Amino acid sequence: MKNRNLEAQFTLFPIETEFEVPPDDAASDGVALVSFRELVPEINDTGYLTHAIYAYPAKFIPQIVRYAINTYTKEGDWIVDPFAGSGTVGVEAYLCKRNAVLLDLNLLLNHIMPLKVYRGKEILSEANLYKLLTDLQENNKQFTPTWSNVTYWYAPEILEVLSQYWGFINNTDDGIYAAIIKSALLKVSKRFSYTEDRTPKLARSKRKLNAIEELLKENWKEQLDEMVQSLSLKTLRDLNDFVVYTQQYHAEDLGRVEFHGGVDSSDVAVPRACDALITSPPYLQAQEYIRSTKMDLFWLGHTEAEIRELSRLEIPYRKADRVIQTETLDKVRETLTREDLRKRLDSYF
Repeated sequence: MKNRNLEAQFTLFPIETEFEVPPDDAASDGVALVSFRELVPEINDTGYLTHAIYAYPAKFIPQIVRYAINTYTKEGDWIVDPFAGSGTVGVEAYLCKRNAVLLDLNLLLNHIMPLKVYRGKEILSEANLYKLLTDLQENNKQFTPTWSNVTYWYAPEILEVLSQYWGFINNTDDGIYAAIIKSALLKVSKRFSYTEDRTPKLARSKRKLNAIEELLKENWKEQLDEMVQSLSLKTLRDLNDFVVYTQQYHAEDLGRVEFHGGVDSSDVAVPRACDALITSPPYLQAQEYIRSTKMDLFWLGHTEAEIRELSRLEIPYRKADRVIQTETLDKVRETLTREDLRKRLDSYF
């Protein structure tokens, strides 16, 4: 299995940029067509700094968020994102000296944000990370997710090793270094499973079954250990870049990022007054966020009961408890001849 996790090169940049929509970029109906990558040229990599630490389906790209923040808010403002997902709004708000309140149904948000908006001021030690990785490989603790189907997704020998590694990392108090290794183990646990890692949804494929079968004939554990180490080291270096950047550009005026995963944003009260709402709403049925991340949630210690409840509340599978009526929604509703589509529309809004 070839290791594709090449170290990325990130450019650190100032955030003061004037935004101007090119006047000649217009569609035939008069609507201006814009490229946020062109409007925000200082971000030349959607995964810069800590944005790529966690895999997440249909990520909100930082260029869009940066444009909205700089266009509609000022330093010190509070921004709310009720569909926070992988936390892009939180990271960009922090880098732009704004504050943010992040809400999401997915509990993964609570695990993502302490790494993506790392508050440490000291450069992290690679030697400390390597020591913990050595302890990880030599430990005898075990952790198996409380997931009735876990053996369906793993070859027995791979599951045994992953259970050993998670047993150690879920029982260590080594702070940020343990969190770094956890983020790597999540990616490794998916890559070495039977699920098709080329798509976000949890689903076995014939291709992946064959790939794992062939992998088991090779030095698979060495490859697994190498991947854990390389991903952990990359994340540590990303965090060190983040520390350098925030200390250089923020100094004493760091913002605040509050995050609340596992909450239903349709009825939760935003805990403070906010100046702007910036979000990327769920893509109706194009993405099933809980299904896509439930393997991660199980390894992080969440239960089937928790995940089942979250899935029940996910748009568009939840039942609408009220029908929102506006001029636009009523017009759209009138065009739908299928009752199931009307129900999905109502569940969405």
